[in-house]
Amino acid sequence: MNGLGRFLVVLGIVLVVLGLAMPWLGKLGLGRLPGDILVERENFTFYFPIATSLLISLVLSLLLWLLGR
Repeated sequence: MNGLGRFLVVLGIVLVVLGLAMPWLGKLGLGRLPGDILVERENFTFYFPIATSLLISLVLSLLLWLLGR
């Protein structure tokens, strides 16, 4: 259980840091990368950030891999 508790604390800290960094991440263009799908109609908007999701997944995988070493 000690490992699970540590993981949850680290995950909480990471989420707080990401939440505080959201205004600056928006200025970097995160969420508007080439490959992100945006369909806008008269009464409908569909947004699926494929490229942004892949980039975030890559960064988090690298970070967790480094923490696990």
